[in-house]
Amino acid sequence: MKKLLCMLLLLCLLLPAAVLGEEAASAEVKDNLVVTQGSVVIDGKETAYTATTGTMALETPLGQYEIFFTAYTANGVEDLTKRPLTFAFNGGPGSASLWLQMGLLGPQRIDLDENGMIEKIPVGYKPNDCSILDLTDLVFIDPVGTGFSRALPGTDEKTFYDYYNDAQSVGDFITLYVSRNGRWGSPKYVAGESYGTTRAVGVCDYLRNMIHMDLNGLMLVSSANDFNVLESSPGNEMPYVAFLPTFAAAAWYHKKAAAQYLEMTLEDYMEEVRGFASGEYLSMLYQGTRASAEATEATAEKLAAYIGVDKDYVLQNSLRIEMSDFCAKLLSDQKLMIGRIDSRYTGPVVAGSIADGASDPSSTGIMEAFNGAYLSYVNDMLDYHTDRHYNTLSGEINGAWNYDTYNTVVAQENTIHDNMSANKFLKVWVLCGYYDLATPFYGAEWIFSHLFLNEEEAKNLSITYYEAGHMFYLHDPSRNKFREDAKAWFAQ
Repeated sequence: MKKLLCMLLLLCLLLPAAVLGEEAASAEVKDNLVVTQGSVVIDGKETAYTATTGTMALETPLGQYEIFFTAYTANGVEDLTKRPLTFAFNGGPGSASLWLQMGLLGPQRIDLDENGMIEKIPVGYKPNDCSILDLTDLVFIDPVGTGFSRALPGTDEKTFYDYYNDAQSVGDFITLYVSRNGRWGSPKYVAGESYGTTRAVGVCDYLRNMIHMDLNGLMLVSSANDFNVLESSPGNEMPYVAFLPTFAAAAWYHKKAAAQYLEMTLEDYMEEVRGFASGEYLSMLYQGTRASAEATEATAEKLAAYIGVDKDYVLQNSLRIEMSDFCAKLLSDQKLMIGRIDSRYTGPVVAGSIADGASDPSSTGIMEAFNGAYLSYVNDMLDYHTDRHYNTLSGEINGAWNYDTYNTVVAQENTIHDNMSANKFLKVWVLCGYYDLATPFYGAEWIFSHLFLNEEEAKNLSITYYEAGHMFYLHDPSRNKFREDAKAWFAQ
């Protein structure tokens, strides 16, 4: 008997670690939510709302993870089938959703001047009279590894650093939120910015094909839906064409374009440059060394006049100007460089790469400003408290991200086409900044002019332009314009 008891004790001590691990992990799978009340005045009318902030725990084939989110739902709505619901996130891909929440869509916004410049430190926040909370309920999502979201013990966080798994994890969160909150009957929208537009299309596709949930609309802010037009690679000439009109817009803004172009409006000038970019310039790039010296010099002269640099510089670069070089070149005579996120901004030339934001004048201090204002807001108004670090933008995620879509570059034209064709009620709204050198507007035009939709579905696609950069909403006139544009779009 004594021997049997010893054996039983030993058996208990040697229970499979996997079983104990599953029990321990399951014990952590619980929600941690805080509910508060608020109101905001939009268009002169008060909208009272309930804010739900915290983490929702999920257990899916991807593993166990927590998604941090903030949901704003209007009070007093009797019929939820008539109340839209919009899920929003940013890009990076390792970025949290504070940018869209505190910059554009949410009931509070960061307190910057009318051009998005920091006026004091620390930066505060104030009511957002351009919020769309009167038009739609809002749910801001931080994907795994960003914000306060994380993989739980026993799940490898790097599992989520993948185009497909990321879309699935966010799609599963949306499904669970919709089910728990009785919103299957509500019109549903997804909004994304930058890589968030990539994620938005992936989520839309996942929800339709795997969950059988159709969306009413996609709001794509600063489109990154085909990386062929965004990133240079050997033999790929498209980025040079895609970036050219934004180079010209920056030159026009800084009064570096040729004198005859400075007399034009920005819209008229962009139409002029579009014609050159898709005509003579594209043809010369295609010809390569087969083009004659005379033709090359003539094109270089026109290009130099459009983008505000000298002809010799254009010729030295074989008509092909890289974005980071242009940022450093345009105002080099003043020892200044222009911004990538917003080419209207300038700053002194410093060490570092414009491409990774280390010396981008248009992003200097912005991350710190948003981070501080957002965390102050989360603590003070949303009453959410945690000792966990808030991951605003993860370089680790950006560096480790798997963009592979069946051994091809991410290019979503077919995915967008198929979803818009299958769901004839899916409206796609593309929002572009003329001064955006991260995701240039002419690149978006290329993408969305190559969907080859039928006439009926093509009516559901719209593109809007703003005289600002990647985060166009930091510019007060552009944010005000967005508010009016959004009213019209949701009214459809």
